[in-house]
Amino acid sequence: MKIVVTGTRGIPNIMGGVETHCEELFPRIVAHGFDVTIIRRTNYVKDDLDEWKGVRLINIDSPKKKSFEAIIHTFRAINEAKRLKADILHIHAIGPALLVPYAKILGMKVVFTHHGPDYDRDKWGWIAKTMLKLGERMGCMFADEVIVISDVIRNLIKRKYNRTSHVHLIYNGVPEPDLCDYPEYFEELGIEKGKYILGMCRFVPEKNLHHLIEAFVKVKNIHSDIKLVLAGDTDFEDDYSRHLKQMAKENGVVLTGFIKGKKLHSLLTHTRCFVLPSSHEGLPIALLEAMSYGNPVIVSNIPANLEVDLNDESYFPVGDVNELARKLQENIEKPYQKVSYDMAEYDWNHIARQVAEVYRQCGKP
Repeated sequence: MKIVVTGTRGIPNIMGGVETHCEELFPRIVAHGFDVTIIRRTNYVKDDLDEWKGVRLINIDSPKKKSFEAIIHTFRAINEAKRLKADILHIHAIGPALLVPYAKILGMKVVFTHHGPDYDRDKWGWIAKTMLKLGERMGCMFADEVIVISDVIRNLIKRKYNRTSHVHLIYNGVPEPDLCDYPEYFEELGIEKGKYILGMCRFVPEKNLHHLIEAFVKVKNIHSDIKLVLAGDTDFEDDYSRHLKQMAKENGVVLTGFIKGKKLHSLLTHTRCFVLPSSHEGLPIALLEAMSYGNPVIVSNIPANLEVDLNDESYFPVGDVNELARKLQENIEKPYQKVSYDMAEYDWNHIARQVAEVYRQCGKP
């Protein structure tokens, strides 16, 4: 069975939650006997690969402008999928889902993964929010099979579109942790094991990293030996990302840029806690990764984070900088130690089996 995937910027080593999801999932789908092609956005590709871990890669141009790139790329990708005679087109995210009806008109079967209500993100204006809401509607109404990554999203589409049939709850996953040391990198960053707080995400407003910096400033004078490390960057440099980087620089925050591999694994191995103060998430892979390394976590009490079902001490009211500062201080004053989480339902091999079954159902006459 031939599967063509769009709605992602691409794989491998491309920043983003959907991108990480696809990077982990689709090599495992290939291992289940499927022929998988991912159509990448040329602007994000830094390699000359045409295949990676058994997944075929095709690059198609799109304008690098956040308002248009996804929809234009998806239109071109659907045409390419038709040319490739795809048995199933798998569309990720609600923006690209706007073109689910177009794919259906062309005679394709469509699986749509809803990664979260992106219209809640602060970066979008009202026109973009309207189009994203329409994309959600088109995906939920016309896709043959809908995958949701959290129960929050399943309830949302039941309430808004009365869609309950052919809807599959399949969580985001997390790979086995790669516990490692990288002393040269730590020396380069000027940090020590167990003496830094880690934030890891894209530099966009809804992640609320400015709140994390503000909270850190409140405690750093008391605990001057503790650093704040922010791992990530932005796809589109804008006023928010420039302000955040300037704010970080003025307050002694360590910025790593976008990192993967050993650098990221070493930071996850030795942080004393991971913080995600977001106002919006689908089901955050970064949080699951931090948990897989046994890190204490401090996260906002939004529905997506609450679904992970941490203990009460791990949550703070979204936007409450003073409470976040108090949580940071509590963590710093405790002995540095790891936490044991039950990660069984976030296993990528289990998730791949679930998605493969969705394809088999969708492929039936």
